[in-house]
Amino acid sequence: MSYYKVLGLNKEPFSTSPDPEFFYNSTSHNTTLKRLEIAIRLRRGLCVVLGDVGTGKTTLSRMLLQSFNGENDFVFHMVLDPGFKTEEEFLTNLVKIFGIAFVGGPRTTIQLKEEIERYLFQKSIEEGKTVVLLIDEGQKLTVENLEVLRTLLNYESNEHKFLQLVILAQSELLGRIKNMPNFLDRVASKQIIEPLDEAETKNLIEFRVKHAGYSKVWPLFSEEAIKLIYQHTQGYPRKIAMICHDALEKCVMKDNSLVDENIILELTSDKVFA
Repeated sequence: MSYYKVLGLNKEPFSTSPDPEFFYNSTSHNTTLKRLEIAIRLRRGLCVVLGDVGTGKTTLSRMLLQSFNGENDFVFHMVLDPGFKTEEEFLTNLVKIFGIAFVGGPRTTIQLKEEIERYLFQKSIEEGKTVVLLIDEGQKLTVENLEVLRTLLNYESNEHKFLQLVILAQSELLGRIKNMPNFLDRVASKQIIEPLDEAETKNLIEFRVKHAGYSKVWPLFSEEAIKLIYQHTQGYPRKIAMICHDALEKCVMKDNSLVDENIILELTSDKVFA
């Protein structure tokens, strides 16, 4: 039997996979999500979302996709790892992602850009759709490939951009684009995802536990345990999920029904969490 069944849960509450079902909508995440949706619907072009490792950027991107679920006028594409070394590699990948078919041998970078421009024109003008490209791990984008994206953002009508671009990245990307004024000028929306505060950390833990099916009257995590979790993780959702998962496993091994401060202290004294 899985450990979570022993504790009265129906499913794993603290997976680190970007599951929208377990997305805790903190103030920072909620604000970012709403502003992204507005920018996309208004077709404003480029949005940049910055946040440290483990703040929930990838899960946020899945929530953004979900918020447009069933709306056929929006066409979403996603690049999960943009660490392409050359402009040609990046453009070739974008052509594949957009599903652009062409006959013949390899294309030059100019021809690849022309293929993408035709695709965006067809979707935006002829079909009346909004094409959205989400790029996760945006800190891996080279200056050369940021320049590619800047070029794609130049494709527009008198009213709007043909491509809506959302880049989710670690904060280091900001320093790079600050040295590219022509790119920086195109940023219509810049959001920074902040870690959770102590109250939000508690709310996240309780939300996930409840969403996993916990219905007992007594809490699964003590107040003291939650305070220690916050102190150790400083409100980073991924770190919270990892330590809570291990805490529940240890709770089962000790035949406890409550994650108390002793369990958290034991975990945080381990070199893996130190």
